[in-house]
Amino acid sequence: MAETGSVSPKAWLGFFGMVFGIFMAILDIQIVASSLEQIQAGLAATRDEITWVQTAYLIAEVVIIPLSGWLNRALSTRYLFVLSCAGFTLTSLCCALAWNLPSMIAFRALQGFFGGAMIPTVFAVIYTLFPPRQQGAMVIVVGLVVTVAPTAGPVLGGYLTEVLSWKALFLVNLLPGALVCLSTWFLVDVDRPDWELLKRVDFLGIVYIVAFLGSLQFVLEEGIRKEWFESREIVFFALLALISGSAMLYRELRIEAPIVDLWAFRNLNFAVGCLFSFIIGIGLYTLIALTPIYLSAVKGLNSLQIGQYLMITGIFQFASAFVAGPLAKAIDSRLMLASGLFLYGLGTWQNGNLSYDSGYWEFFWPQALRGFALMFAFLPINALALGTLPPDEVKNASGLYNLTRNLGGAIGLAVANTLMIQWDKAHYAALRESVTAGSAQAATFLARLENQAAQLRLPDPADSALQQLYGLAMREAQIMTVNDLFHLLGLLFFASLLLMPLVRKVRDQEAAASAH
Repeated sequence: MAETGSVSPKAWLGFFGMVFGIFMAILDIQIVASSLEQIQAGLAATRDEITWVQTAYLIAEVVIIPLSGWLNRALSTRYLFVLSCAGFTLTSLCCALAWNLPSMIAFRALQGFFGGAMIPTVFAVIYTLFPPRQQGAMVIVVGLVVTVAPTAGPVLGGYLTEVLSWKALFLVNLLPGALVCLSTWFLVDVDRPDWELLKRVDFLGIVYIVAFLGSLQFVLEEGIRKEWFESREIVFFALLALISGSAMLYRELRIEAPIVDLWAFRNLNFAVGCLFSFIIGIGLYTLIALTPIYLSAVKGLNSLQIGQYLMITGIFQFASAFVAGPLAKAIDSRLMLASGLFLYGLGTWQNGNLSYDSGYWEFFWPQALRGFALMFAFLPINALALGTLPPDEVKNASGLYNLTRNLGGAIGLAVANTLMIQWDKAHYAALRESVTAGSAQAATFLARLENQAAQLRLPDPADSALQQLYGLAMREAQIMTVNDLFHLLGLLFFASLLLMPLVRKVRDQEAAASAH
């Protein structure tokens, strides 16, 4: 349909149904983030065990995303998306009915498996269903979903849990999921299945890909809790990831019909676009995790209050779409990309000037700037990565492109969590050195705390004062650590501008591609 330049109303409705489907899939990555304590209580799990409710989803999603291109070619867009959405909806019901932690983890893994297959499919449809003149606008629509859904997840999750219960996090998918299945089945018809691909399945390649990505994601998710390579389990899975990853590269680059066609990276635009997507993933997912940690641990806010902070980014992401779309047609995409990366880095850097007294407005403007800038970066990156590829390569490439963003988020979170622990200790040690017995200021402050404890008639005022001082020092260490992480992420986006000379002008490339 993209060649004729016309898209029927039926196809439009079907496409937007698919878009809502991936909104649910991406939303569910983070929807449990603000409600883990309630789920933990409901399933009688420990704090370490309950994190697998998120980890299981992420591992399964990362594994299926690169395989989605091959599945799309074999089954067709309609069959794959309906099967994935139906599976996602059914496993959502199963999650709500989970009777213990193992059953929840199993159902969440299946939910992530089905949800992950939907995401790249929609990106590929943009470049096979719509003519070039409409692709930019559709990228904005999908871009809004991809960037707003992770932010909206904790907000919606916190609200549903507070008003109803944690089971509502999963039951909310049932009706929309059924409607998306029906709309896709009856309204989407963009390609035909290639059943021959199912007769020559590269099972060994699938095993290598699943082992590599599953092990890598496990190491990234669990490494910090298991003290990285001090754990035999982490060492085992790290070695498994290294061996299976090497085997995957060797096989997929040599086999005639690979499950994942890595030769797509020969296209410089695609390779550079994936690198920028990786950086966007680091910024997007790390900041979504970092901000609630600060607001909860330092400010003591609940999930609903945290949601009021996080929704600023989503609102400005939505607003930026009405500016980024028309602007993309008027200016060089490379200038737009550089502007988006710089402004996102600036907003992140400005967020790194927090103190305990920092409140809503200290977060408002940096988050507003980041939210507004994200579409300016996402839109040209998406066009850069997928907009110049031949139509028959887009399905496979879309899986790789989306994988890089998810891996960026996983690696960013693993590094940030590790640095947070190390820097908390370092900042606390530095603060502790300044609080000595010979410090008149420290002695005066400690005496005031002891006097307050005595007035409250606490059993041991001196010990209580020391505990308060320790708590204050830890709080300040956490604030300093969060500021350092914000500054580090800001520097990453500033440094990404050094890649701009590798970016080839997209507009001319698109014109050439559409002329074929």
